[in-house]
Order: sequence, then C-alpha cells, then structure tokens
Amino acid sequence: MDDKMSGTSLPKPSFLSAFAGAIVLALVHQYLFYGHGLGVSMPIFVIVFYAYMYVFNRDRIQLGSWIGRLLSVIIIMLALTYALFNNPVLYVLNALAIPALISVHMVLLLGEKRYGWSEPGMIGQALSHWFYQNMRHIATPFRMFKRAAFRNVKDERKRVLGKVMIGLLIALPLLFIIVSLLASADGMFEELLSGIPAWIGTWSFGSGMLRLIWVCFFTFCFFCYLWGFMHPAPRDTEREVQSPAVPYHEPVAIKFDPVITATVLIVMNLVYVVFVVLQFGYLFGAWEGALPEGTSYAEYARRGFGELVMVTGINFVLMISVLKWTEFSSGILQKINSGLLYILVGCSGVMLYSGYTRLVMYEEAYGYTYTRYLVHAFMIFLGLLLLIAAVRIHIRQLPLAKYYIVLALVAYVVVNYVGIDVRIAENNLERYRTTSVIDKEYLSGLSADAVPLLIEFSRKEHGAMDEYLQGRLMSMTREETAWPAFNWAKYRAQQELQDYILE
Repeated sequence: MDDKMSGTSLPKPSFLSAFAGAIVLALVHQYLFYGHGLGVSMPIFVIVFYAYMYVFNRDRIQLGSWIGRLLSVIIIMLALTYALFNNPVLYVLNALAIPALISVHMVLLLGEKRYGWSEPGMIGQALSHWFYQNMRHIATPFRMFKRAAFRNVKDERKRVLGKVMIGLLIALPLLFIIVSLLASADGMFEELLSGIPAWIGTWSFGSGMLRLIWVCFFTFCFFCYLWGFMHPAPRDTEREVQSPAVPYHEPVAIKFDPVITATVLIVMNLVYVVFVVLQFGYLFGAWEGALPEGTSYAEYARRGFGELVMVTGINFVLMISVLKWTEFSSGILQKINSGLLYILVGCSGVMLYSGYTRLVMYEEAYGYTYTRYLVHAFMIFLGLLLLIAAVRIHIRQLPLAKYYIVLALVAYVVVNYVGIDVRIAENNLERYRTTSVIDKEYLSGLSADAVPLLIEFSRKEHGAMDEYLQGRLMSMTREETAWPAFNWAKYRAQQELQDYILE
C-alpha cells in the first residue's frame, strides 16, 4: 500500500474499507452509548476501537515497547472499571483519562518516533492527531468518492452529475426530517409508510435524526483519526533544518553553580529543620490532646495538610531543579550538595508523616469521606515520589520522569481497584463500634459498591439502615436496564437489596 496518493490516483481499496470500517465503528458507538449510561459498553468499545486501528495498520504497528504493553493493560483495566465498580467520581476521571491514554498509546504504536515516551513533546504529538491531522482529512472522503464516481465520465457530464449529487446531498436530510414529521403528525401517512420496512415508520425526528447525526459525526472522527496515522502530514524540514545563511548557535544550557546551589539548600534546610523540630512536639503530643492553644482537631488537621501540600510542592521543584540543572562537581562540594538534598527529602518525609497523622486524628473524630480517603492516597503517593527522588540523588543516571510517569499510572489504577466506597463504609462502621456514632445519611449516599456492607450492618443492628436501603432499592429499580449499561456492582447490590427487603 502506498503511503502517498497522487492527484490522479484512483481510490485505493484500503480507503473504501477504512471508511466502511469507520461507519461500522460509529454504528457500534451509537448503539452502545446513545441514550445509555456507561457500563460494560466501555470495555467493549475500547476493544472494538483497537481492532479497527490494528486491522488497517497491522503492517506498521510496533508492539515491542514495554511501555506500550503497560499502557495496553492500564487502558483495559480502566475501561473494565465501568463494568465492575460504581464510583461516580472515578467514572468522570476515567472518562478523561482513557481517551488521553489511548491517544498517547496510538502515537507509541503507530506514530513517527519524534520524541521519547517520557518527553513532553509526546503529548503535543498526540494532540496533533486529535486536531491537526484530523482536520487535514475532513475533505478526504468527499474527494475520494468524487474520484471514484467520475473517473470514467466526460467533463461535461461530470459537472452535471456533480450538481445532481450536491442536490441529493442537500435534499436527503431535508426529506428525512419532513417524512419523520409528517409520519408523526398523521396516522394515515404513517400507515402508508408501513409498506416500507416497519422501522422507518417508527422513527421519530428526535430519535432517528439525532442517531443519524451521531453516526455521521463519529464516522468522520474515526476515519480521519485513522487516516492521520496512515497518511500523516509530511514533516516541515525547512523548519527543522536551519538555513545555511543563518549562523548556527548552540542552545544555551541552563546550569546552576554548585556553590549557589549549596547556599540555597543550606538556607532552605535551616528553615525546614526548625519547622520539623517544632512539628515533633505537636506530632507526638496531639494524640494526647496537646494541640496548639485555641486550635481544634478539624483546624489542626486542615491547616496541617495545607502546609504539607505547599511545602512539598516547593521541595519537589527545588529538588528537581537542583538534580537537573546544577553543574556536576567532584569532591567535597558535590558531597555537601547531595547531603543537603538528603536532608531536604528527610524533612519532607517528616512533614508528610505529620500531615498523615493529623488526617488520621481528624477521621477518628469526624469520620471517613471520599475527600479524606483520596488525601490518604495522595500522601502515600507523595511518599513514594520522595523515595524515588532520594534514589535519584545517589544514582544520577536514573530517569526520574520515566519512574514518576509509571508510578502515577500504576497508582491511579490501584486507586480505581482498591474499592474506595467499600473502604469508607468499613472504616465508618468500625468507628461506630468504638464510638457509637455514625452518619447514616452519608453512608446511604455511597455507591452500589458499599451496599452489601450496609445490608450486613443493618441486619446485625436490627434494621438501622432499612429506611435508607428501601429508598435505594426503589431508585435502583427505576434505573436503566439495557445491557450496554450493565454494571456488576449495581446488579449485585440490587439483587442483595431485593433479597434483604423481601425477607
């Protein structure tokens, strides 16, 4: 298959099959998603989309990269969460994460290797296939169909047939709208249409037209996205190779003097060490009520976490700047800078632990919620970043960006699969056993993942949650039951609610 198409070439079979495949993919897309909630439809469509991209790029696809295989696993696991779990917060985040990861994955598999996978330019290359490469090929289907239709027709007839086709293209959508409206307005006309296949007469303007627009729009989106990889825009070599007439200058590398770096680190570490020493008094005394005067548990925990985020952010910027842009020096000065960086990491670790204990205190006093659970996860993530940074101080060749990207991807998948709602319910029920305090209304608002735990709790506590569980069952019975929206957590929760309520 040629990668370039001349202006007089006939449409290649690959074009016709690719466009037909895009139509099929768009039909599958509207069948799975139009008018339905997200569920098992998400992993099904992801698999079908990958099959479409593979079929028409199997001669150029590159499967050898380990990061490509890792992204494949992560994308499938995130798509499966729509069928296995019922967390509305992660539903929204995954709806953004999955297309973004697929875009980067497609560039790794099919795109030109302009950048390494950990370089920021990879994001720009993925975005170019979403926008620039797509826009380039919007007119391609019309141009190719025109060539196919008129390749054996004389010039005069071409003009006439072209005008006829333009008229048909304008008339068909109008005809569809008018027929749909007339069929809805008059029963006799609808009966007349019953001689045609029955489904035409039953289409309404609101349903059928929107479905048609949906299919047409996504057909072009899928085709243009595929064609952008099969026939990418040629690289502008004039911009990449500087003109000989212009003198070439080496780019100026930003480097910090080791003495300046040491001075900055000493000053910063002095402040951090004083702060950490003061924290130890509150950190180990707060468990016994030794809080700063006039400070409540809630204020202590909230203010502590704000300090943590701000200081840790500054520390990471400082560490990365030093590790990346400080001139390497041998001897005592390099050892001093490394030691100061270790002190910076250590102080950050103490502050991280301080914030973690404050949050634990806050939860013991006021209960467990989504936000507090995610803060826990964020703190653990920050701790792992600090450990990698500490290793990077000793091993200068360690690719910090790659480790951070992989850690972020794996951590995000873990958060999806750990079962946030179940953990929140478990911790709040455990807190109830020790304090006899529980927020029933909040627990009843957790997703379907937590319903089995709430049923078990209500059964042991003589119907403590029955009122909320009955309302939950009524709302679930009114929800959509179409198979594309099937979700295992919802199905299990509804079955267990029915068995419990009808006992």
